[in-house]
Formats: sequence, C-alpha cells, structure tokens
Amino acid sequence: MAKVKAEASGSSGVPSGDSARGGRRLHPDSDTCGHCEARSFNMCSALDTEELARLAALMSDQRVEAGTTFIEEGRPATELFNLRSGMVKVFKLLADGRCQITGFMGAGDFIGLSRGGTYAYSATAITPVTFCRFQRSQLRCLSDDLPKIERQMLGLTMNELMAAQDQMVLLGRKTARERIASFLLSLSDRAVRRGAAASPIDLPMTRGDIADYLGLTTETVSRTFTQLKGEGVITLKGNHGVEVADMEALVEVAGIEERDQDRAPYDLIA
Repeated sequence: MAKVKAEASGSSGVPSGDSARGGRRLHPDSDTCGHCEARSFNMCSALDTEELARLAALMSDQRVEAGTTFIEEGRPATELFNLRSGMVKVFKLLADGRCQITGFMGAGDFIGLSRGGTYAYSATAITPVTFCRFQRSQLRCLSDDLPKIERQMLGLTMNELMAAQDQMVLLGRKTARERIASFLLSLSDRAVRRGAAASPIDLPMTRGDIADYLGLTTETVSRTFTQLKGEGVITLKGNHGVEVADMEALVEVAGIEERDQDRAPYDLIA
C-alpha cells in the first residue's frame, strides 16, 4: 500500500495499517473546520460550534497523493474518513483478479463504514485527496453523547444502500449508451447539489475506471463517448472532462423518463 503523505494543518501521519509502524497524528488547528469547503454538505453540517469542536478534537487532517490506497479490503476497519476534496475510487477485487469499482467518492462523502470488523472494500485516491480521519471507536463513543452524529451515521448507511440499488439498476437493466449517459448525469447532478455548475463534468478517472464501474470494456466506453460527441450530445474536453451540449438529449439517451435534479439521495439527515 502506498504511503500516505499528510500535509494539511502541519500534521503528519500514515494510513490505516501503517499506524503501527510509526508516524504522528496531530489534531488540526481551530481554523481547519471553519475553512472546510465541504462542511455545508458533509456529516458535520448539522453540528453547532461546540459539537464541531468536540468532533474536531478526535480527528487528524491529512492529504494523500493520487494513487494512494488508504483503505484495503479485509484489513481491520479501525478508521473512518470524511473526504474534504479530491476523488476516490472504491472497489472490490474479484477472486479471478478482476476489479469491480463500486463508486467514485468526493468531497462530502464519508467512507470506511463496515458491518463487521474488517473493511468490505478498498479505496484509492484518483486525485490528490484531503480528508479528516477518525478512530472508529472514538467516533462511536462521541455519537453516544451527540445524537446528531448518530443520525448522520444512519443517513450515511442509508446512502450506501441507495447507491447500491442505483448500481444494480445501472448494471442489470441498461444498455452501454444508457449506462454512460446515466453516469454523466449522476456526476452532473452531484456537482449541482454541491453548488457547482451542471456542465462541464469533471472526469478525473480513467476510461478503464469508468468501464470497471459500469461493467463495460474500455473500448466500449471510448466508442460510446465518441458516438455521443458525433451526435452533438457532448463535447470532449481532453480525457478528463465533458461539456454537455444537449442536456435533454443526454437525459433521453439515459432512458430517464422523469428526472429530478433536486433529488439528493446522498445528502445526510439534518
């Protein structure tokens, strides 16, 4: 596993699994939470100043470089991660060595939740990522004192269930064109919910990553992007961006009869 580089707020540390081999953990300074761009839409959004201070006292503020795997499937699930910036791919390795990406997580997402004592998936940074890291046991104790955190954790569990249901529909009932159009729309809608523009859509992941997520081949993904471009639905901005030229056409390709952009399936309970 690649070593974590912790830079924010002058802290230093190592990822879960490397903790026993050295490294220091320092709590962030008092301004860290106040300057967090993801605070308004992450698990901290419902906390008041005093509650936020208690939560901040338990965390370490860290940064990892692109390519760093900071959660490994099967290892003890001792830590939780609240993403502040960047993008992460969450995946499982199949018995034959193939990779199934189950999601792309970004600012505002909380990862590391586990039904048992070990992580059920791995997580690798696609871009440089910053996150707040918590010891699972400490956060659980705090949630006993602060019901708001417990409600947020319940919301996170519900989000994971809804995301799994969406993925089942995507892989089981949609064609390649529908899957890619739905994927682009999901990223667009997510950006809107985070206060950004619906287009252009940032695609920091590789075509291979998209293929693994959608259950397609890399060639099919590339060919479908080219087809949508030729039809005037999208404009490609290099390998890592898409401008939506015709949003209605993209919705039609996705096979979505009624689209509710205000639907926020991944927002937490207030």
